[in-house]
Amino acid sequence: MRWIIKLDEGLTRLSNLCGWIACIAMILMAANVFYDVVSRYAFNEVSIGMQEMEWHLYSIVFLFGIPYALRTDGHVRVDVFYTNWNNTAKAWVNMVGAVIFVIPFAYLIGTYGYSFALDSYNMGEGSGDPGGLPHRYLIKSIIPITAFFIATSGIGMITYAIRVLSGEKSYSSEHSAGGLA
Repeated sequence: MRWIIKLDEGLTRLSNLCGWIACIAMILMAANVFYDVVSRYAFNEVSIGMQEMEWHLYSIVFLFGIPYALRTDGHVRVDVFYTNWNNTAKAWVNMVGAVIFVIPFAYLIGTYGYSFALDSYNMGEGSGDPGGLPHRYLIKSIIPITAFFIATSGIGMITYAIRVLSGEKSYSSEHSAGGLA
């Protein structure tokens, strides 16, 4: 059981890292949008590269936010029944859901995302707009990277469920409130 605890704590740290990356990207995106709006309306200047950077940063926020949300139970689900279930039932639902849905989904995203990024790299894909960002494969490579973190969050859901089933942990507001602190 000790190795489950160590594994669970390590996976929690990985998910928290994803949360921090998403937070930093969100701050950078807000600064980028602020710059873009000020430069457009105050100085009548438009930067295609900065506009494209907005959706690149949004992609990072979204893709790194998924593993964090999965691990902290911050994701959207149908809670009509789940909320009233005891910890044992919640643990089984989370464990089965991770095995049947999260991990296979992460595998598919990783497999297809890797091909997607590799094709972009091989083509030397860049922005189609003048002044746009080059090396589009860099942002596309985030897809298979985050697929790995989604899979580790799925495994973390399993290890946490095992700890709940053993009576060591519970699904409380502390678990669903996150763990960035």
